[in-house]
Amino acid sequence: MELQIGSRDQDRGSPRALVQVLTMDPCSPTATAEGPTRTEANPEYLQQLKDLDIPEEEAKKALILTGNVSAEEAAIFYFDSLENQNVEDEEEDERYYKMVFVVNMELSMGVGKIAAQVGHAAVGLYQLMQGEAKHREIVCRWDEHGAKKVVLQGSSTAHLLELHALALSLALPCYIVQDAGRTQIAAGSHTVLSIMGEEEEVNKVTGRLKLLN
Repeated sequence: MELQIGSRDQDRGSPRALVQVLTMDPCSPTATAEGPTRTEANPEYLQQLKDLDIPEEEAKKALILTGNVSAEEAAIFYFDSLENQNVEDEEEDERYYKMVFVVNMELSMGVGKIAAQVGHAAVGLYQLMQGEAKHREIVCRWDEHGAKKVVLQGSSTAHLLELHALALSLALPCYIVQDAGRTQIAAGSHTVLSIMGEEEEVNKVTGRLKLLN
């Protein structure tokens, strides 16, 4: 059986160990009924990998993906895969999340009223995000990095609705508060928009807005 093995960078940082079978020799050990096939792990190589404390299922997968060439080839593939996964995990850990509140400055709200509406926006968005596992994960990461919150100025109701639509288009969790109308402003008024997400994504929506002083 003639095998072609994918190349690997010299530093072994980006393995490409998928094996392509070009020709099959019926006399080859890997083609016999007794020997391992392309979809079966070589028992001898498998034991060698297990002796290296590589989990059996992962060892089998590495052997199959490298065509049962050798235990060394499979081990290199496995450890390179682990290294790549660690890099991806580190990149994920470096992502920072924030919650922003955009206050509708068109409405005549006092400081206390604004504070209450921002509170409604925070609670409303938090409760909304508890409904989906992926959003709960965002909340956890946000909390782990200090639960950053920023309050910004929106120019009008139309502006808040425009930002809301943009946030939805970017699949960012968001919530807009409509006041009950008991004090200061009319019922149904859109007071505060809250958005949660990775900083870079949220900034696509609110990056040009001024802080509320």
